[in-house]
Amino acid sequence: MRPRAVPRGDRTMEVSGGSCRFGLWYVHVWWNGIIIHRIRFSATGIPGEVPVQIRKYCGRQAVDLSSLGTIATDGDSLSARIYRAVQRVPYGSTATYGQVAASVGTAPRVVGRAMANNPTPLVVPCHRIVAAHGIGGFSPAVEIKEALLAMEMRGIAHHSKNGSVS
Repeated sequence: MRPRAVPRGDRTMEVSGGSCRFGLWYVHVWWNGIIIHRIRFSATGIPGEVPVQIRKYCGRQAVDLSSLGTIATDGDSLSARIYRAVQRVPYGSTATYGQVAASVGTAPRVVGRAMANNPTPLVVPCHRIVAAHGIGGFSPAVEIKEALLAMEMRGIAHHSKNGSVS
């Protein structure tokens, strides 16, 4: 997708988008080559480049995406602190909204709202945050959350035999 200028504080940077497949969905990624600005799931794809780590992850390889930069974790806002806490949930694991809330000193509903507004799912793995008695929500479809969690569990089982997550 054609690059576009995005204001960022006192400077402007070019952000371009592209997509790759994850099952029946396309994962749209907008980034500037270093920082991920937005990730969304869609029924249709867009041409353009996607970071190699995200392409591998969507190709069902056990990849740690926490090394990718994201605008979500910038600063010291409550949302940024929540997103950093969520990034610490390991590949193949889950935490509850309540556990994340306790780690940052807020309420589970606040964590749920932050997850719903997460600009960079996968890099901030909101799919790993579940309800105390169920899976919780995911936009645009909870089936994506289920598929992501199932893929990571299979990856953990495979890598426990063959090595660690890359």
